[in-house]
Amino acid sequence: MGLDVAIDELYASGWSAVDESECDRHSDGRCYPTPDRVIRESKSLGYSLRVRHIQLFDCFRAEWLDDSGRALGAVVGQTEAETTVYALSQLRRFSVAAV
Repeated sequence: MGLDVAIDELYASGWSAVDESECDRHSDGRCYPTPDRVIRESKSLGYSLRVRHIQLFDCFRAEWLDDSGRALGAVVGQTEAETTVYALSQLRRFSVAAV
């Protein structure tokens, strides 16, 4: 997928970098949230986000959970930044669809 696609998906979900705190900049100039900020934004949407490195496949997996700890969705990526940014884009879409 790549960080480019993850950022595209995040912006397509309606996210904007009005507040650039805890953001990194992509080589094309776009801001994207750091993993810590993604975790905070996930909590503000009512979900917890669990991110872990899968050594066997040298990738990262992020999954969002409800209050009871039940996994509701997950994504996989090559880097922590790519995975968390893409997870936030999907979580934003999931939370809108769940309403």
